[in-house]
Amino acid sequence: MAETGVQSVERALDLLEILAELGGDAGLSELSEQSGLPLPTIHRLMRTLVARGYARRLPSRRYALGARVMGLGDAAGRQLGAGARRHLARVARELGETANLAMLDGEMAVYVAQAASSHSMRMFTEVGRRVNLHSTGVGKALLGELSDGAVREIAARVGLAPATDRTITDVDALLAAVGEIRELGYAVDDGEQEIGVRCFAVVVPGVPVPTALSVSGPAARVSFEFGERAVPLLHEVAREVAAELSGS
Repeated sequence: MAETGVQSVERALDLLEILAELGGDAGLSELSEQSGLPLPTIHRLMRTLVARGYARRLPSRRYALGARVMGLGDAAGRQLGAGARRHLARVARELGETANLAMLDGEMAVYVAQAASSHSMRMFTEVGRRVNLHSTGVGKALLGELSDGAVREIAARVGLAPATDRTITDVDALLAAVGEIRELGYAVDDGEQEIGVRCFAVVVPGVPVPTALSVSGPAARVSFEFGERAVPLLHEVAREVAAELSGS
């Protein structure tokens, strides 16, 4: 049966997603194995994606994501950040500390929006910065959305480098922490990314790309007692951000 235009679009998008999941590049045989599509179909679709700049053919004859994908991602991130900023401003206003929104970006998290604290001593994270998952509040919250197998795969590929002496650097310890995060419904970065800084983070529910919302500041102000009132607000605002992103 002839392939429809809708099928072609769906299959092309599937191939781009598979490329991303495989770390950004793959050979035809890997794409066929992951997608279940025959090699001639994949070759035709990839040739079109290359021609449009959404994929590149490497000298090794493998395929990689193209520059136009990055452009779309940047535009989507800016739009997402603009829509969420007023919700982050509410967190910063009510809690008095810096609020951030981050999305899963391959094997890392990328900050897409921020509302700064009014304090002179405050946390500043550059929008667009990519950070490790295992050492940040938003990152660990995002890991909680993945399977244990996926967490192990990420740890094996990128490692668990220590940012401070409090960073989790053992995969079994990380899995135990992620399990606790799933049970509690929030993650804590207790000086694991930066000494003297504490962060509470929750996931934004029901969005296509795993996304997390956090509040962070000096540990002297962002205590665990602070977290007791911060986490319920983060969950409430996360639901508002989810509604904003879904257009409801």
